[in-house]
Amino acid sequence: MNERATVAGRIGNLKKAAGQQTYDPSREETVLERVAGLNPGPLSGASVKAVFRELISGSRAIEQHLRVAHLGPAWTYSHLAALHRFGNAVEFVPVASISAAFEEVHAGHSHYGVVPLENSTDGRIADTLDNFFRLPVKICAEVPLRIHHHLLAACDRTQIREVYSRPQALSQCRNWLARHLPDARLIEVTSTSAAAEMAARTPHAAAIASRQSGVHYGLGVLAENIEDVPGNTTRFAVIGHSDAARTGRDRTALMFEIEHRPGGLADALSIPKRQKLNLTWIESFPLPGEERGYVFFVELEGHREDPRVRRAIRALEARCKRVVILGSYAAAAAVG
Repeated sequence: MNERATVAGRIGNLKKAAGQQTYDPSREETVLERVAGLNPGPLSGASVKAVFRELISGSRAIEQHLRVAHLGPAWTYSHLAALHRFGNAVEFVPVASISAAFEEVHAGHSHYGVVPLENSTDGRIADTLDNFFRLPVKICAEVPLRIHHHLLAACDRTQIREVYSRPQALSQCRNWLARHLPDARLIEVTSTSAAAEMAARTPHAAAIASRQSGVHYGLGVLAENIEDVPGNTTRFAVIGHSDAARTGRDRTALMFEIEHRPGGLADALSIPKRQKLNLTWIESFPLPGEERGYVFFVELEGHREDPRVRRAIRALEARCKRVVILGSYAAAAAVG
């Protein structure tokens, strides 16, 4: 491990001398996937990847001290997504809002930020889309995190009178709560970790949060995996100042604005179809300050340097009022 870290340090010095970034998310994802593919067992691929993730994280810390902003405090799902991407050997910067994470990166106070992009149950995260419209940051990686909600408390379930959590977590567990805690008052707070902290100091209170939050605040797990939809996943975006290198299994995110006229959106979406590019995500978002204007966020398969993607971008730029490339990044498997 130390030999590997020594070599990583030398590579980092060469990158700095050449003016290159030391953190390459696409390269790290490729290394982890290759390690998992070479694993003969009996350890699971996830266990081997976790070990190598920390080795890479520690080696990277020799090359550069990274600051990573996330929606805080510690042990929120944003923090867990950041841990899965960066490992422990970085300085995590907990912030109070998604906007604050964007501002940290935009101002250069943090090298990267981790923000939720969409949830498989509740859909888009509007605050994130709004900030992509406001600030010129790039998506350089994605972290699809399986979200497992747990009911945490320091008392028995029969004693619970209040349940704290983020609005999204309460929404994703509403059917379970209606069946098992129909008389409990549901109270929205800023984060799942804040919910766990409040449950730890409030009599007859529980929190919906991660298992790690329960361990941190000394709460017991009264019920596991209470999310209403199995496979509930939140996709997080890692934001920075540049996107990632091409890997051959990439996605590119775009934001475009069109004239408000009949058929305008259909004309724009016909462009990736003509280039035989598969769209994996599309969202409309109202333009701030305008009554009927919309901006559209799309994600398609391929890297911005791929010929077909380049042709599609040029055609969109000719057809739309504005096109912004939010970034290209390697498609990642769900973790957690």
